[in-house]
Amino acid sequence: MSFGNVPVGSNAIQKGTLTAGASDITVSAAAGKGQGYSLSGISFPVTLPAGQSVPFTVTFAPQTAGNATGSIAFNSNATDSPITETLTGSGTQQGGGTTAGQLAVTPTTMGFGNVVVGSNAIQPGTLTAGSSDIKVLSAVWKGQGYSLSGISFPVTLPAGQSVPFTVTFAPQSAGNTSGSIAFDSNATNSPTTETLTGSGTEQSQHSVALSWDASTSQVVGYNIYRGVASGGPYTKLNTSANASTAYTDNSVQSGQIYYYVTTAVDSSNVESVYSNQVTASIP
Repeated sequence: MSFGNVPVGSNAIQKGTLTAGASDITVSAAAGKGQGYSLSGISFPVTLPAGQSVPFTVTFAPQTAGNATGSIAFNSNATDSPITETLTGSGTQQGGGTTAGQLAVTPTTMGFGNVVVGSNAIQPGTLTAGSSDIKVLSAVWKGQGYSLSGISFPVTLPAGQSVPFTVTFAPQSAGNTSGSIAFDSNATNSPTTETLTGSGTEQSQHSVALSWDASTSQVVGYNIYRGVASGGPYTKLNTSANASTAYTDNSVQSGQIYYYVTTAVDSSNVESVYSNQVTASIP
């Protein structure tokens, strides 16, 4: 879990999930390490039925400038206990993305997770000048499947100001792929480097067949939503209202757990609330 640069005196929040395997798991406690990190949103002990998940929240609130590493060790009756999540972040001075004469990149590590070969995933990033103007001259990126867009060089960042950019990961083969982007500038910490991680996965041979009861209201169809954490957030799968009360999701990945909900849509394109959630565990 990477928090990137966070100004001293403020905080950043990220969500995480614990998921049981093929049998029930009781998580008894969690031990956190690292200055400025805290865990919330979960109470112990908690029992996870097989294949089910429970969310939690990690907050990074740096009190001093500089890199800060940490970890959370979850103790349970699982065979791999304790299971540990690594935390990284950096406290920066208020009033500028970093100190005078330096350039900050956020996030410092950009993780794309699993991406099906032949498709792509996109994530945003930001360059921020410290308390003096910075001229970014160029960027060099490495790693199969990674590309940089949304920014033109050279670009001058006034003190304390930021410029966005976009990184795309489009794996051409299965397997883990690491990469990096080195931003060359007149900053004292040039080149400023962002680390990239991702994994190409083969298209799953599985699919998920969904069906639901028809709405008792006058509707024109249904929208189908999918998430990777229980309770969402969810992403809509269909481009237009599905006229039937069934849908097959052919875009699933092996080894993943998905959470589905549907909504009913009327002739004014107004959606109902979410249906109950169902879970599908892909072999």
